[in-house]
Amino acid sequence: MLKFIVEGGHPLSGAISVKGNKNAALPCIAACLLTSEPMELKNIPDIEDVHIMLEILRHIGVDVTFENNTATICAKNVSESTIPRSLAQKIRASILFAGPLLSRCKEAHLYPPGGDIIGKRRLDTHFLALKELGAHITIDETISFSAGKLSGTDLFLDEASVTATENTIMAAVLAEGNTVIENAASEPHVQDLCNMLISMGARITGVGSNILYISGVSSLRGTPFSIGSDYMEIGSLIGLGAITGAAIQISPVQPRMLNGLGIGFGKLGISWTYEDDVLILDKKETLRIVPDFGNAIPKIDDAPWPGFPPDLTSIATVTATQVEGTILIHEKMFESRMFFVDKLIEMGARIVLCDPHRAVVIGPTQLHPAELTSPDVRAGMAMLIAALIAPGKSVINNIYQIDRGYEHIHERLSLLGARITRVNADD
Repeated sequence: MLKFIVEGGHPLSGAISVKGNKNAALPCIAACLLTSEPMELKNIPDIEDVHIMLEILRHIGVDVTFENNTATICAKNVSESTIPRSLAQKIRASILFAGPLLSRCKEAHLYPPGGDIIGKRRLDTHFLALKELGAHITIDETISFSAGKLSGTDLFLDEASVTATENTIMAAVLAEGNTVIENAASEPHVQDLCNMLISMGARITGVGSNILYISGVSSLRGTPFSIGSDYMEIGSLIGLGAITGAAIQISPVQPRMLNGLGIGFGKLGISWTYEDDVLILDKKETLRIVPDFGNAIPKIDDAPWPGFPPDLTSIATVTATQVEGTILIHEKMFESRMFFVDKLIEMGARIVLCDPHRAVVIGPTQLHPAELTSPDVRAGMAMLIAALIAPGKSVINNIYQIDRGYEHIHERLSLLGARITRVNADD
């Protein structure tokens, strides 16, 4: 096991490059099964979740190379339709192989997926949608999908699940006939998947909306494709820069993708400017909560795209500990995500955890160094931010969780002046 030793309290400044969108890379990797021709995926982050997805492809007979953030994938031969338990249970995204394997091999066998410890994450929407397309599903020790053929249909997803939308899209592009997906997720990573499939020859319209129209085609071709920047990483760096008083430049960014972030962080008194694809966060001595009309306590709550992303509520929470005023953080989706605030309270934060979904944060407070353990990707990053603003030495254990979502983050933050050492847990 690896851990970070963090010397907090040091000033940060400079420029940092954003890596590719983790949540786009994972479905795009799975979608390479939909063609027998070579695919070249560019701007793929060098993170644990990507390595596991590529290892799953190798296990089922796909040729894979990964170098310099580019994955070359050729699924000419697919020899296996079962994802091994040891790999499936490491990441949530293993469920994304259901649609492509079902389309390519007419069957798929998966063990229940793993991933972050943030509460119950239902799979029902995947099952209901794939069943409507013609799949037969049995669930015992494994989840098994089979279909003689997949046929297009009109679907209304029972929730706007990102991964269920992606699985449904990947199953529908080679299905016979037309498919309409209503209440579809429309996050940037879903848009990247759709745009990649369109470049492969898929017929998809409505990209970026919550209604997708898909006309099935007989085959897809190989193509190069570059995924967009990770706006979750951008949001994490905004929070870090704002509360360390850093003047930092973050690039490349797509400003239109950050409107929801601007509203959420704006309630914390945080603002930024753009120069082309560079986000500029100027040093600000004092941050103050911006009250709602009538001097009411404001709320940052998550929502499907284009609202404030659920994955950034952890970052917003730790950021709020350093802002003057009181704010409510409301994370609606996962009943265990907010439990990490116990560690922030241990560090000196003034937080009232009202219930599993809501926390009231009163700031600013001086945080103290502590020994921490990361429960999930985003809480791990929030803890790293907390350690960087707490003067003294903190220890963060289970940094595998951080590695799952942030490429070489200790090395990249060191370029801004952060003092983070990566060591073996036994050292």
